[in-house]
Amino acid sequence: MKRCHIILLFLLTIISQVTAQELALVREGDRFGYIDKQGNYAIEPQFKKAKSFSDGLASAQKDDLWGYIDASGKWVIEPQYKKAKYFNSGIALVNKDDQWQYIQKSGTVLEVPEAEKYYDFEDGAAIFKKLDKVGLLGADGKLLVEPSYNVIKKIRNGHAKVSKGVYWGMINTKGEVVIPAEYEELGNTFHPSGVDAKKNGRFGIVRNGTFYPIDGADKVWSFYEDAPLTYARKDKKIGFVDGTGKWVIPPTYDKARAFSQGLAPVAQGKQWGYIDEKGALVISATYRDAEVFSKNGLAPVKDKKWGFMDTSGKLVIPMEYDITAGLAFLAGKEQKGFQNGLVRVKSKKGWAFLKEDGTVLGNKWYANVEPFVVIN
Repeated sequence: MKRCHIILLFLLTIISQVTAQELALVREGDRFGYIDKQGNYAIEPQFKKAKSFSDGLASAQKDDLWGYIDASGKWVIEPQYKKAKYFNSGIALVNKDDQWQYIQKSGTVLEVPEAEKYYDFEDGAAIFKKLDKVGLLGADGKLLVEPSYNVIKKIRNGHAKVSKGVYWGMINTKGEVVIPAEYEELGNTFHPSGVDAKKNGRFGIVRNGTFYPIDGADKVWSFYEDAPLTYARKDKKIGFVDGTGKWVIPPTYDKARAFSQGLAPVAQGKQWGYIDEKGALVISATYRDAEVFSKNGLAPVKDKKWGFMDTSGKLVIPMEYDITAGLAFLAGKEQKGFQNGLVRVKSKKGWAFLKEDGTVLGNKWYANVEPFVVIN
């Protein structure tokens, strides 16, 4: 019986991978539609306004009212809202008759405690404000955390930065205190290697309940993805520290960004190059700007325009484009480089997606494009 369950789980995983669909919001002329990863229209341009998919549905506008469509373009929640936000955790925040309310994917209104202001769901929880205090609601509409905090910041990676009085701490979406509210400053993002913080006037890293001050630091940045090091500043120079606040790479750089794929962009003066985790310069500082490597091993680098190089320093896509994260930050995707094999770029022709070999997806340019989203 156990073996049958394992086989069934394996088959379901394979089916899920095969049937997973990704769509991107594009604007052609004055209408929005959605393309698939072959560059074909899955939903023809027909909407005056629309947003990217989230949680399997996308909000779109018809006759000045917003509703929600599925991946076939069918209305699953008819246009009836003045405003409609992204679905997350099966819940979306909408405005109808000048009243904000939560709805489920069926369109049913979610009953929640009365409050002065509601915020979007993220990772199964949503911030709400009552009597100048904030707390958390669960996806069932019930209280997770009583409104007892002065501030709860955006939920990231299942955690949220909170304050009581002048000090900051961090809770998880169950309301459990992960970092006590005893820091003058605290990073917004929870990371297993630690969270950047300031305590008793000293900058450092909070890790597993312990604060590790960084010698001489006057600023420290958040850890990025699975990188073991983050960057910090001392005497106007930037270096890299580990989760215990130890300087691993001395602060000698004027600018820096996070490690990814074992390399980090750094600048001395106006020229950018890349170092490895031992601090050795492995890609010469010859660029006017440089971003972190994507998981596919390509990074945006700039002269007058942006192009893309691999981890050996070879330029594989010419520096002919502009890049930006666009509205991707709304879905928590702030990376400017490749995502799942494609990157969003701009030229005189408009906006398009480039493949890893530098060719244009579907050989087509648009008035605007937004990153691809997996349809659940």
